[in-house]
Amino acid sequence: MATKDFHIDPGDHFSGTPDYSSSWPPHCVSGTPGADFHPSLDTSAIEAVFYKGAYTGAYSGFEGVDENGTPLLNWLRQRGVDEVDVVGIATDHCVRQTAEDAVRNGLATRVLVDLTAGVSADTTVAALEEMRTASVELVCSS
Repeated sequence: MATKDFHIDPGDHFSGTPDYSSSWPPHCVSGTPGADFHPSLDTSAIEAVFYKGAYTGAYSGFEGVDENGTPLLNWLRQRGVDEVDVVGIATDHCVRQTAEDAVRNGLATRVLVDLTAGVSADTTVAALEEMRTASVELVCSS
């Protein structure tokens, strides 16, 4: 499964003068190439996509729903999933919140650090420490 920022009208999540914490330049706008997966990503193994942030800022994949409106946690539970690996962008925002929510929901959680990218070095270092403190396992993919 995968998650996507998928903004339709996210209100003050978009800003002409973003703070890069709660407001951002426009990104992942529905109907634009920015909302697509990167063309190099092999999507053949993705069973479901969970869309988040349509009308508000959303950072955790657990805020997302699939095309049928099923929340991510319900989808995972229906399939007996008890452990997850988290990758993607941004380490210091979406990856961190998704990983921490996974732990809060009782899932054994790993972040494959070499398959993530952060917004800034300082906030990424802090996010990695926060995840470690929250019992997220930080590993490399290889």
